[in-house]
Amino acid sequence: MGNCQAAEAAAAVVQHPGGRVERLYWATSAAEVMRANPGHYVALVTLRVAEERHENADGTGARRTVRLTHVKLLKPKETLLLGHVYRLITSHEVTKAVQARKEEKMTKARQQLQQLESSLSRQSKARPAADDDVDVDEDEDDEASLDASLEQLNQE
Repeated sequence: MGNCQAAEAAAAVVQHPGGRVERLYWATSAAEVMRANPGHYVALVTLRVAEERHENADGTGARRTVRLTHVKLLKPKETLLLGHVYRLITSHEVTKAVQARKEEKMTKARQQLQQLESSLSRQSKARPAADDDVDVDEDEDDEASLDASLEQLNQE
């Protein structure tokens, strides 16, 4: 009567791209799982549920549940913990995600650069003609720093 056993032993769950689910009942490194599944990376999957409340025009509040799935790639030396869910992701998917993130950073940097250039051009137009002769060195320094930041972004 005093022996209480769990119905199912604790396991690390690994989801394969084809839908197959693998349960590991012992501590395993991500490198071992990657070695057994060439061309794949191991990612930790966490599910976040957020509830939002919106007010309608008639004064009634509507609730909306948002489910966010967060995926974090594991390093080969990391250990898969029991009780967590992991997903195998193909190297092609990882490459696409990294490129998309890089493009996102580049577009954000370009927008910031355009805003900076437009603010600089507005400032130079707002200055009187007598001040233009004195501040030429400052404008050259600003342009040099913009060029340096552009080169740095292109190298990334």
